[in-house]
Amino acid sequence: MKTTELRQKDVAGLKAEVKELQKAHFGLRMQKATQQLNNTSTLRSTRRSIARAKTILAETIVKQGAK
Repeated sequence: MKTTELRQKDVAGLKAEVKELQKAHFGLRMQKATQQLNNTSTLRSTRRSIARAKTILAETIVKQGAK
C-alpha cells in the first residue's frame, strides 16, 4: 500500500492495517519455515510495509495530539 493511501486513513484504520500486515508476515514466516515459500523477497517487503504503516500511525497520533 502506498503512503498516500495510508495517510488518508484514520488511526483505527491504520491500526487495522498494521495488524493485517503482521498477520500476513507471520503467514509468510511459517511458509518459509516449512519451505513452501517461493519468493523470499516478500518477507522483506511486508516487513517494510509494517514499518511504513507504523511510522504513519505514529505521525498521525502526534498530529492529532497537537491539535
